[in-house]
Amino acid sequence: MKKLTGTFRNTQWDPYLLVAQIVAMQALLYVSLGTIMYVMDFFAEANHTLDHIFEYHEIHVTDLGGRLVIVAFILNSLVGAGLLWFVVRRTKLCLDFSFTFHFTHLVICWWYNEAFPSTIGWWMLNAVCAALMCVCSEFLCLKTELKEIPVGYTALNNKVDL
Repeated sequence: MKKLTGTFRNTQWDPYLLVAQIVAMQALLYVSLGTIMYVMDFFAEANHTLDHIFEYHEIHVTDLGGRLVIVAFILNSLVGAGLLWFVVRRTKLCLDFSFTFHFTHLVICWWYNEAFPSTIGWWMLNAVCAALMCVCSEFLCLKTELKEIPVGYTALNNKVDL
């Protein structure tokens, strides 16, 4: 008698897949953030610069431009949740990928500004965006993982002798 040894999901660690997913998520999230920021800058009639993405002093509520930057980051978190669901598709990895993106963003902002981000608004926005991306992507991935697996009735109709 043949023993069944298959598993539902391959749990073997694949560093190439992991690195490819990290690079893909970073690139897709910055492309989506840049696109959203471009649209927001168009409505605010502002100049299109990288400062809106990486300059931590741009995050404020004192004018329309600063509020639109905040809205763009929040919308990007929701887009990021969908991208995590599409690219990674694992509930257990959503926190890791959300943290990886926001940690990398911290490092890039630190390098871009030549100073460590020191405004409370920047830290609050990134904490909210990381949590939002993580929770929404976990919801999407969990919903997909918990779908019923369809079982065909053809196997039950055919009598199999063991």
